[in-house]
Amino acid sequence: MNKKSIMIDMDEVIVVGNFSNYLIEFLGKVNFNELHSQYRQDLIKGRESEFGKIYKYKNLYKNNKGDYIEPLPNCVEVIKELNRKYDIYITTTYIWKGDVIDSATNLKNKFEYLHYWFPFIDTNNFIFMTNKTKIKYDIGIDDRISNLESCDKKLLFTEFRNNNITNEELKSRGIIRVNNWLEVKDELL
Repeated sequence: MNKKSIMIDMDEVIVVGNFSNYLIEFLGKVNFNELHSQYRQDLIKGRESEFGKIYKYKNLYKNNKGDYIEPLPNCVEVIKELNRKYDIYITTTYIWKGDVIDSATNLKNKFEYLHYWFPFIDTNNFIFMTNKTKIKYDIGIDDRISNLESCDKKLLFTEFRNNNITNEELKSRGIIRVNNWLEVKDELL
């Protein structure tokens, strides 16, 4: 029997990287809930070069001590359980709008982070691409509605860029909102 496939996004679904912290460090206080854009880097518009001199090659997934930051609560455990029942693909973008983070460095850092926290997933199932709709999955878990278009079952992980979408709109699109990994578990296991 073939297992169903699950596409899982990395940023803001598996882990909240340091990019927001870097923006706050660079700009001072930032309210991401008031950002009217899908891209946090729009906050530094006109200052990309200045930002890049400081942050372009930093690892978004390590803390100041050089240790990997923790995934979101219950993430590793739930994905481990899902992996027994489904074919898991972690599909993530590594290219940043405005090239504010170096793509080659970011790709390497993402791969190493995923390999560290998810050694039970075949590294061939780590997919790095900008347009996630080019591959069809049975189930998608992402924080962007547009990335769920090619999935039959759609789970939208709550994050600043989607928290203003109403339940009625989500229902009309066949999307289920999940706020954490225990809710994902309830939905899929």
